[in-house]
Amino acid sequence: MTTSLNGRRVAILAADGVEQVELVEPRKAVTDAGATAEVVSLESGEIQAMNGDIDKADKFTVDRVVKDVTVDDFDALVLPGGTMNPDNLRADENAVRFVRDFVNSGKPVGVICHGPWTLVEADVVRGRTLTSYPSIRTDIRNAGGTVVDQEVVNDNGLISSRDPGDLPAFCAAIVTEFGK
Repeated sequence: MTTSLNGRRVAILAADGVEQVELVEPRKAVTDAGATAEVVSLESGEIQAMNGDIDKADKFTVDRVVKDVTVDDFDALVLPGGTMNPDNLRADENAVRFVRDFVNSGKPVGVICHGPWTLVEADVVRGRTLTSYPSIRTDIRNAGGTVVDQEVVNDNGLISSRDPGDLPAFCAAIVTEFGK
């Protein structure tokens, strides 16, 4: 166990439909490195995670509601995927504001799979290079971003990966970047 993230506060912005492994593995990676990770969502209570967008998985307790937080409350942000999760987030003005403020603050953001949909809605991919799940790459390009097909991409603190198969590299990259 490393302590590279001691004292760091990490928000994991997620809603119903989050891909369970994309919430669990990054949370484990940052907490194992010493950070405090909080699930931030649209409403209090619990969110329903999914396996492969189809099968219900576990429920996760929401620590904070997005309308009640600001970028100043956290040192880093993780945006997990799952198809429904970012679709729910991008329809919520408070979630979009939080993501926009976070990216514009220059603090590090980790995003995986379908997670960039929220970045697109927040209009923060223009001029950035990232990767994602193949089906949303056109959305990223249409929003002014450059898409590459790589396991992990770090564009000035915006760390992105394609899918759950990339989680080992993604988790290592976010721990490194969040510790800077």
